[in-house]
Amino acid sequence: MEMVCPICNGLSSYVVKCPFCDSSMEAQAAVQDYFDDYSPYLDKEITQKLDGVSKAQCLHIFSCPQCHRDKRIPIDRVLM
Repeated sequence: MEMVCPICNGLSSYVVKCPFCDSSMEAQAAVQDYFDDYSPYLDKEITQKLDGVSKAQCLHIFSCPQCHRDKRIPIDRVLM
């Protein structure tokens, strides 16, 4: 069994309200996928050491389609 991110693996969705305009924010990819052109293809064991959160979490970007701001939110990994 391993710890996986429920958003990255399509297991669940999260509803987050924008702190600026109160609209619903949309979940984007994990932060480490934006480091460079090849980071989405690297092993997660390598890139998750760089995002600044614990191994038990995956840091995701949520963006607001209304005011175009974003927020980084740590998502707890689940055991699968």
